[in-house]
Amino acid sequence: MISATVKSSVISNHRRHPTDSGSPEVQIGVLTERINSLQDHFKAHAKDHAGRRGLLLMVGRRNRLLRYLAEHHRERYNDIVKKLGLRK
Repeated sequence: MISATVKSSVISNHRRHPTDSGSPEVQIGVLTERINSLQDHFKAHAKDHAGRRGLLLMVGRRNRLLRYLAEHHRERYNDIVKKLGLRK
């Protein structure tokens, strides 16, 4: 779980216009932040299999959003991948 201040800063970094809170870029940014925080959790709690399932669901959702951007808006896809450091 990420705090409200972290979430609002992620949204402000990835939004396309001042009132944007649901574009694929924002959703990918928020999911990436949540995934990164959960990875730290699993380093300490290796046997939390129920939580790991939630992590895998988030990764799948992020991949679907990235696939949508790649198919329909290639330049936006390239920008978000570069900004977040995904797809090495």
